[in-house]
Amino acid sequence: MKKFILFDNDGVLVETEPLYFEANVKALSELGIKLTFERYMKIMARGGTAWEVAREAGITKEVIDKKRFQRDEYYQEFIKTRDIEIPDVKEILKELSKKYKMGIITTSRRVDFELIHKNRGITDFMDFVLCVEDYPKAKPYPDPYLAGLEKFKANASEAIVVEDSQRGLSSAVNAGIDCVIVKNEFTLTHDFSKASYRIDTLKDLLNIL
Repeated sequence: MKKFILFDNDGVLVETEPLYFEANVKALSELGIKLTFERYMKIMARGGTAWEVAREAGITKEVIDKKRFQRDEYYQEFIKTRDIEIPDVKEILKELSKKYKMGIITTSRRVDFELIHKNRGITDFMDFVLCVEDYPKAKPYPDPYLAGLEKFKANASEAIVVEDSQRGLSSAVNAGIDCVIVKNEFTLTHDFSKASYRIDTLKDLLNIL
């Protein structure tokens, strides 16, 4: 019986993934490098970094580090000025909170996460949030979701993960936790064959648990 739900953040609770892609595209274009959507999807699926493209082009680490900082600034500006709402999220979480304890496991930096969720009310339903600084290795490694189990003092069989990306699914599978994939147009090309469930919207989670 499931008692705990571990949510991914980007693409599941807020629609931020296209903005992060856009910020990377903008930063890399200033180095004369074109990052295609297809290439980005392949990198994202396995948990790589868009800066691989810059390294392949012979850009130095010093230049990449500076441009990465600019990318982060672009992303934060997009977060503050664009609509990132996913419909009915708070209502769904309110209903789920009646039966389950919940947490968020994200690869976002804490500073970005807090900016995303300022006055949004989503984290009110969560027992905890783990960001990329809070575990040794990021998705697709199992560390993030194992850390989530540890926070709940839970067994893998008692938990379920809600994700929208291949690397997130891999992280859950590597941690031995069942994973639900929520349909997201941004990640349609990813391989979700190892998912326990696939749903069209977050609301469908109410029907399968």
